[in-house]
Amino acid sequence: MPITMPINAHAPSPPATPRDAAAAPARLHVAELTHTFEAEDGAPVPIFSGLDFSVGSGEIVSIVGRSGAGKSTLFNLISGLLPPQSGRIAIGPRADGSPGRIAYMLQKDLLLPWRSVLENAVLGIELFRKVTSQDLERARHMLARYGLGTVADAYPHALSGGMRQRVALTRTLLVDPTLVLLDEPFSALDYETRLALEDDVMALRETNGTSVVLVTHDIEEAIAMSDRVIILGGRPARIEQALDIELTVDGTRSAITAREAPEFRTWHARIWGALRGQTSGHAGGHAGQPNGQPGPYRGLAA
Repeated sequence: MPITMPINAHAPSPPATPRDAAAAPARLHVAELTHTFEAEDGAPVPIFSGLDFSVGSGEIVSIVGRSGAGKSTLFNLISGLLPPQSGRIAIGPRADGSPGRIAYMLQKDLLLPWRSVLENAVLGIELFRKVTSQDLERARHMLARYGLGTVADAYPHALSGGMRQRVALTRTLLVDPTLVLLDEPFSALDYETRLALEDDVMALRETNGTSVVLVTHDIEEAIAMSDRVIILGGRPARIEQALDIELTVDGTRSAITAREAPEFRTWHARIWGALRGQTSGHAGGHAGQPNGQPGPYRGLAA
């Protein structure tokens, strides 16, 4: 993964926020990002126009928005799967000045059924270079940390959904990323497993200083996990709000203590109100959500 993907060398750097300024160096800069798709009839469909934001070291940022706001497209642009047509995406270096690295985790675990859990876990390393005995030892240690030590030599068909996602998370982290992109990775899991994996992700900043950008259907998940929630809206998409999430918790913030914070429902109402306003402005409400009530994903569009 290249450190930067400059599309327009003269694009200005995105404005710094207090959180960004406090985190040096920033792990991600998106500046003046513009991208357009072509419809079947050849008409241009603008996705983004002049999008600007940054993510600091060890910061967790969630991106939410109505259906079609371009959240997954944004991830494809950041990860380099799509080249942006204008603007600049820069991946910041590590603290020692060496190049940063992105890891991208999708909703599906994408484990290879013919490879063992351990072999799946080191697949990301294998794509970069030859796997060493030290890599295998580190993988076994990380699998054990996520409660998978006893199944390291088993195959994916023997694992539950939550266990498979933990293998996928292990595979993601073993490449030692500075920035992790999570595209609705927990939406298919049961509630208890989802909470446990939210805690695993939040622990990344404490143990590794890893930055995380999360696209989620779940407003509660966005609030519980994030330092900042970015609300995308409009077409082409723009940042309608960027909310610094402050929660009062006893001790370490976790998936449970965050949801018990006195400010939690206020943040939920504010974000849901912004999203509901987008929906009513585009289609008069989501199908399957009568009387403006949230659907199964608590009101957050895909």
